Amino acid sequence: MFFYRGVCLRPPCDPSKFVAEAVKSIPPSGIRRFFDLVSGLEDIISLGVGEPDFITPWHIREMCIHSLEKGQTSYTSNYGLPELRDELARTYYKRYGLDYDPASEILVTTGVSEALDIAVRAVVNPGEEVIVVQPSYVAYVPSVILAGGKPVIVSTSRDDDFSLTAEALKPAITSKTKAIILNFPNNPTGAIMEQEGMEDIADLVVENDLFVISDEVYECLTYGGTHVPFSSLEGLKDRTVMLNGFSKAYAMTGLRLGFAMGAPDIIHSMMMIHQYSMLCAPITAQVGAIEALRNGKEEMERMVREYDRRRRFIVKGFNSIGLECGNPKGAFYAFPYIGGTGLSSSDFAERLLEEKKVVTIPGDVFGEAGEGFLRCAYAASLDDIRKSIERMGDFVEELKQ
Repeated sequence: MFFYRGVCLRPPCDPSKFVAEAVKSIPPSGIRRFFDLVSGLEDIISLGVGEPDFITPWHIREMCIHSLEKGQTSYTSNYGLPELRDELARTYYKRYGLDYDPASEILVTTGVSEALDIAVRAVVNPGEEVIVVQPSYVAYVPSVILAGGKPVIVSTSRDDDFSLTAEALKPAITSKTKAIILNFPNNPTGAIMEQEGMEDIADLVVENDLFVISDEVYECLTYGGTHVPFSSLEGLKDRTVMLNGFSKAYAMTGLRLGFAMGAPDIIHSMMMIHQYSMLCAPITAQVGAIEALRNGKEEMERMVREYDRRRRFIVKGFNSIGLECGNPKGAFYAFPYIGGTGLSSSDFAERLLEEKKVVTIPGDVFGEAGEGFLRCAYAASLDDIRKSIERMGDFVEELKQ
């Protein structure tokens, strides 16, 4: 210790030197950056938020309220309420013929974000490679890095409707590859995988002894077809952990409830991390989720029909103003091409916000494969979508002058 006239003087400290290198290496979310830019602006129309604009259906909220009135405010099992896991098992057996043991093959988590984090940490050892298919949700690469893994990027393109092909995947597989993260229906492109293409991917997974982390949170938002879970393919159930939740299909984002389904060894390993970091998901949300599974189909289908109506409207609108836009078959995002304007994705999105007060997310936020595109969420009212298209049309015309 250092003393001066009886006063202890210690040297100053730079707290930044204590920050872990893995945390220093990950960038801040590009999505959040655009919401920071919006702060203080008026007359903003947002196509940027990946969140339903619907309120959680009343019957689900009512069950949450009723559970609180009954004093259900305790911890639950680390795995989640048995009644919820039973309901999940029944739902997926009825929907897809998937047979998961609710006692050992289902884990309830605090949102799909936690499920992703602990799935990666449960599977990946330091130095092992994890293939991340891009464009993709912004959390995948950081999750791999924070687990000590090495992300390996495989890009999809509009030539293949942003679906993953075996031809694109195969060159990325090495002796160090441990797993692949899939997300179909996809955020940000709205792409889905057809079963034939999935079977080709499954063959590569088995041939190379890989594990699959399949984020299927947009499962119920599939238009003009039926979602096929990756784990439903022959021989893939024990090689796949399926992640899903209640945020998108049931408009329960703030209730923060997700789940994982997989082999007992994987689910147990995830639970071990979960019990030390989160303990359990909120009981109120779990009670609401039981109600959603039992009685929420009608409301969920009503929301999906409305998303479908908006989907067709926004795609037609983008094409009408000269922004080429394919037809997304899932999720609630359109991914128009803006490369022909001469602006980068970030420049286009920033100028559109500043000059026309429309919030979109630049495609490069979701990986280099997203450059030249914008993510536009049609989880907004039809009136807001219409106004956004009009403002964007004016912006595109002004760029030509």
